[in-house]
Amino acid sequence: MKNIFLVSLLLISTFLTAQERPKLIVGIVVDQMKMEYLYRYSDDLSSDGFKRLMNNGYTFHNMHFNYMPTYTGPGHTSIYTGTTPSIHGIVGNDWFNRSTGKEVYCTDDASVHILGEGKPEEGEMSPKNLQSTTITDELRLHTNFKGKVIGFSLKDRGAILPAGHFANWAFWYSNSGSFISSSFYGDKLPEWVTKFNNEKHYMPYINKGWDLFKPMSTYNESLPDNNPYEGKLYKSLAPIFPYNLKEMYEKNDAGIIRSTPFGNDLLAEIAMQAINSEELGKDNITDFLTVCFSSTDYVGHLTGTRSVETQDTYLRLDKTIADFLTYLDKTVGKDNFLIFLTADHAGAENVNYLKDNKYEVNSIDTKEFVKGLSKFSQDTFGDNLVLNYSNFNLYLNREIIKNKGLDLSKVKQSFKEYMMTQVQIKRVYTEEEILASTGNDFYLNFISKGYDPNSNGDIVILEKPGYIEYKGIGTSHGTPYSYDTHVPALFYGWHVKHGESHDRKVITQIIPTIAQMIKIPFPNGTEANVLPELFK
Repeated sequence: MKNIFLVSLLLISTFLTAQERPKLIVGIVVDQMKMEYLYRYSDDLSSDGFKRLMNNGYTFHNMHFNYMPTYTGPGHTSIYTGTTPSIHGIVGNDWFNRSTGKEVYCTDDASVHILGEGKPEEGEMSPKNLQSTTITDELRLHTNFKGKVIGFSLKDRGAILPAGHFANWAFWYSNSGSFISSSFYGDKLPEWVTKFNNEKHYMPYINKGWDLFKPMSTYNESLPDNNPYEGKLYKSLAPIFPYNLKEMYEKNDAGIIRSTPFGNDLLAEIAMQAINSEELGKDNITDFLTVCFSSTDYVGHLTGTRSVETQDTYLRLDKTIADFLTYLDKTVGKDNFLIFLTADHAGAENVNYLKDNKYEVNSIDTKEFVKGLSKFSQDTFGDNLVLNYSNFNLYLNREIIKNKGLDLSKVKQSFKEYMMTQVQIKRVYTEEEILASTGNDFYLNFISKGYDPNSNGDIVILEKPGYIEYKGIGTSHGTPYSYDTHVPALFYGWHVKHGESHDRKVITQIIPTIAQMIKIPFPNGTEANVLPELFK
């Protein structure tokens, strides 16, 4: 009788433990996804993908990034750390390093080597430049490293930065067609990854090609299939369906799949394989899977926010997410997983499209802008004081300034006055103004939250709304304006009630909320502001 009582207590304890946390958390980041797409494409979405998350979960309609620049590296990092580049240190996809005079890529690490098939430099990556912890780090610490963390993306930075410092693995796509990793995570790829790579899962997509997912009449939310605002996929004759991917593959390599919706499908395939092979969500110790769907960004950059290609990519992603949710239902259990879905940034309208509709904005030729800066410097100071311009940051050559006996503050003021004469520039801020920001200047606050004095420049510019440092086709992102900051934020699954909010929220609230829901420590750099709606 005593043994039966003890067994009953153990079962009750196990049940209560299981209810404290989900068995699996899945963080989904859709690269370059605008919240608007969920509205614009709504009539064409199934009930089992995005709409399942919205209709049965909680939707934050007014979620924004709260810093500049809105790029992929900072985006993923800010989501998973619950803080901004000024704290976590990932101030761009790459940035200028004064001490070496070279660009630094956000996940570069020459001390590690590639695992898997690809060029050596594709695998020389790790999270060493990340200065704060992620929620995935905190989960690993809290569970004494028993909870597994695995990150996936077509992009190295989209896999590595969300998975954090302590991840079991991060995998990203190589131009060879394989998913690779680095020696930061282990000595060799897991056998199941090698098997997946050897099966060449990308080839069926390439052999089939890219045709429309639905009848052409479905795509009435987009511009005509061939329009002057979109680029050509791998030098195709015109941006028109169908695309012969086999020809493109033969002239290039397996990297072409990134710029098609099938990069997302391939990623979902290997993520589901990881759940099975690594037994994620099989016990009561919470595991964390991070998935970044990157093809949306490649297609968006090339063809813009209003192309048939972009719409087709999202309609196909809707099905991919539906299939992924069904897989989670079967393998982990409907009540045992927690999902959040958001984006690392959104994207701007094509400037030529805006101009053709009587909005006077322009794309900015960055090289010409830098030439102008250099000429101004030469004319004014008798020397070129421009060391580097990138990520809206101007770096001045302080060594020349010192040797010439110039006053640095006066040099900055001179450059500031010159730049304010440029048609595209709205504001110019010096390092001193940025670091002294009180938060009262709305856009200076964005710049301040994206600024690390160890990595950023002497001067940061704010361009006018609608202007873009990009070519005249497709689109880009990076500004603090709503077209770049407004992204979806959907929560679904374990302990999430149906609801919606239209109050303005910021991206750094997502992870503190998850931390509170599962009762683990906050990432160490976050301000720990949560989304209270999920606790009501």
